Amino acid sequence: MPTQPPLWTKAFIFLLLGNLFTFMSFQMLLPNLPPYIASIGGSSLQVGLVTTTFSIAAILIRPFIGHVLLTKKRKMLILIGSFLLLVCTILYPFTQIVTLLLIFRFLHGAAWGWSTTTNGTAAVDLIPRKRVGEGMGYFGLSITIGMIIAPSIGIYLYQNYSFRTLITVSILLGIVAFLFLALTRYAEPDTLARNQAQPPAFSFFHSLIEKKSAYPVLITFFTSFGYGSIVTYLVLFGEEQQLTGTFLFYLTNALCATISRPFTGRLFDAKGPWLLIMGCAIVAFIAMWILSMATANWYFILSGALFGIGYGSMIPALQAWTISKTDVERSGIANGMYYSSIDFGIGLSAVILGIFHQYVSTATLFQLSSFLFLMVFLFTLLDYLAKRRRDKQKLHVKKT
Repeated sequence: MPTQPPLWTKAFIFLLLGNLFTFMSFQMLLPNLPPYIASIGGSSLQVGLVTTTFSIAAILIRPFIGHVLLTKKRKMLILIGSFLLLVCTILYPFTQIVTLLLIFRFLHGAAWGWSTTTNGTAAVDLIPRKRVGEGMGYFGLSITIGMIIAPSIGIYLYQNYSFRTLITVSILLGIVAFLFLALTRYAEPDTLARNQAQPPAFSFFHSLIEKKSAYPVLITFFTSFGYGSIVTYLVLFGEEQQLTGTFLFYLTNALCATISRPFTGRLFDAKGPWLLIMGCAIVAFIAMWILSMATANWYFILSGALFGIGYGSMIPALQAWTISKTDVERSGIANGMYYSSIDFGIGLSAVILGIFHQYVSTATLFQLSSFLFLMVFLFTLLDYLAKRRRDKQKLHVKKT
């Protein structure tokens, strides 16, 4: 039996830890900026723009970074992105003018788009192609934990201490991330030297879209749109319901996502993404409805656990699916498109749900968002059925 290529190298571990602390540093701010903007006099529209301006900047920067990754070594780009994230985080406490904070948020979004694209591409370089599902599953775990456990820490700090304390902890985590990323020894793709000798021409659209990966990226957008309601409104929902356990949602979310990850990564490599994503979409749909009915803290625990299994397993599976559809040399562009779909989904949901929120309750927003996961199920099912038809046709051709 042939031995599998190694996955858990020192470089991969350091990159994974650096990415984990990057996401923790950033994600602990995410659910707290909307209530902070509201507390200093921001309007309902400005609260939504906190998420939207960030997403626009991240999406605009990624095509340029995806193109630069074709010709530049990984380490310099990764460290620049990590440093820019630190600088942007430091800026927040220096003003309480909402318009200026929105400008800072736009700059933060550009730095985030830069950093996530370079980090994700470096992971693809380090992971053996035969273990991409498992490897990106573990790399995705660093993303999922950051997206899930960090907000609970951030909510606790914001509610019990101050916004400045929250920023200080975020900066410290960002410094730890920078150190891990600086110590990582990065792999460079074989195509890098060729591209340096003959740099490819830049096209914004060509660097924004990787057609081969478009379908899983579309499904990622639906997934992120559904998650956007939680990012923007979970803390406000807890305040409306007079419940103090919103952090429990994120905590159990992270725990269940971590426990399920070894199984889901291997399932992806063995069976492909379809059945895994469809099952997770149904679990996430149920979790959203349980959350919408929360009248006690145990609802947060149960919905968080289910959402961790559902959404927490879908995100790395979708990234692995996106990467598996493209060529190695365009993995940076595919990664950028994947992350942009997440930012665009969350950002667009903040605006659209902000409009709906004028007429319906926060609980209803969660219920409406849940149907995005049914769309995830449907689109994945359609692709699965199309694949089965193609496989049958190939088999028929071989027999004849």
